[in-house]
Amino acid sequence: MAVGPDSTPVPRRRVFSWALWDWGSAAFNAVATTFVFTVYLTSSSFGDNTASSQALSTALTIAGLIVLVIAPVTGQRTDASAHRKLWLAVNTAVVVVMLGLMVFVRADPAFLWFGLVLLGVGTVFFELAGVNYNAMLAQVSTPATVGKVSGFGWGMGYLGGIVLLLIVYFGFIHPDVGLFGVTGTDGLDVRISMLVAAAWFAVFAIPVLIAVPENKPAPGRARVGILHSYAVLFRDIASLWRDSRHTVYFLLASAIFRDGLTGVFTFGGVLAAGTFGFSAGEVIIFAIAANVVAGIATMSSGSLDDRFGPKPLIVISLIGLVVSGSLVFFLHAGGPTMFWIFGLILCLFVGPAQSASRTFLARLIPPGREGEVFGLYATTGRAATFIAPAMFGLFVTIGGAQYWGILGIVLVLLVGLILLLPVHSRQEQLRHRD
Repeated sequence: MAVGPDSTPVPRRRVFSWALWDWGSAAFNAVATTFVFTVYLTSSSFGDNTASSQALSTALTIAGLIVLVIAPVTGQRTDASAHRKLWLAVNTAVVVVMLGLMVFVRADPAFLWFGLVLLGVGTVFFELAGVNYNAMLAQVSTPATVGKVSGFGWGMGYLGGIVLLLIVYFGFIHPDVGLFGVTGTDGLDVRISMLVAAAWFAVFAIPVLIAVPENKPAPGRARVGILHSYAVLFRDIASLWRDSRHTVYFLLASAIFRDGLTGVFTFGGVLAAGTFGFSAGEVIIFAIAANVVAGIATMSSGSLDDRFGPKPLIVISLIGLVVSGSLVFFLHAGGPTMFWIFGLILCLFVGPAQSASRTFLARLIPPGREGEVFGLYATTGRAATFIAPAMFGLFVTIGGAQYWGILGIVLVLLVGLILLLPVHSRQEQLRHRD
């Protein structure tokens, strides 16, 4: 919640409607970028899996750079125009269209870059939608409940992933002949699964657009042209550096470690299939277990966040991620069993770190500045999604094998942890900027 005097309870219907967007977003997070579509694109149907993994990292790196440039300005403009909900709808709609178009990506090397372009464009607009969605946290929580509400939203995302993965696995991917006579010929089982994912996201994105009111224009924020928006952005960054330097430090630290968190899930399914020998069905079974673990851990962590603060929760989670990720690399010869054990331990820490990072910032933002600061948050964090894919691809190249990419992700998490340690978490950091 934005720091302020208003602690009026928020209707549960509004909170639940907001969280349903997270539930629906599993269509992109779990199905497209993690456990189904990226695994499909890096399978033997599209050529050598090392080469296609590097192509995947390139596509996501480019998408991250695009978001890096445009995310903070879009957030700033929705603050000034009071069109936060409108742009959440528009950006979500583009993601839904990209998911739907994935049905045309046939199992043929000639379609690899078509699939990667759809994934890259979807990533850009998903991140932009996330700026507006995260900014809405102030509208669905109070200072005393922001940790629980954020954790509930993240947890709903994981639980939504479980349900959707069960549907596509048992409906289309696992059976020799699935629903409506769908088979694995020419990747049709995966392609139809992406069509289902598009419908899933479209349906569950609707409640937030009905139940949560549009934001009010930020005081003193006049609407300006796009180019002038960048001048305003640089001015605000300079002001933030002068008045609240540790907030800038946090944005930079979270830029690194949250990109590593994204990398854990983005490349988790790819590694399960390419390095540890999981079949497409086994990847989804692992994904279901991973989402159960992550969902329970994230929802449980919300109370700890409200009680002890977000920073201790983030630090503990990052330490757990670095240790378990390193063990996945060094014990990879142990095969699927090692991936099951330490992969699930990784999932235990990812969700709490993601949720606590969002609440760390949400507790600091002055009213009316949510879109702008969460735009910066997207820019310096998940907007910088080029770091983890680039490091994954670099280490694959260095080691000559896909599993070396694990070290690239671990290194990103470790650097983020080191940068976070000196950051102060005083709740008044941004208050005096109004």
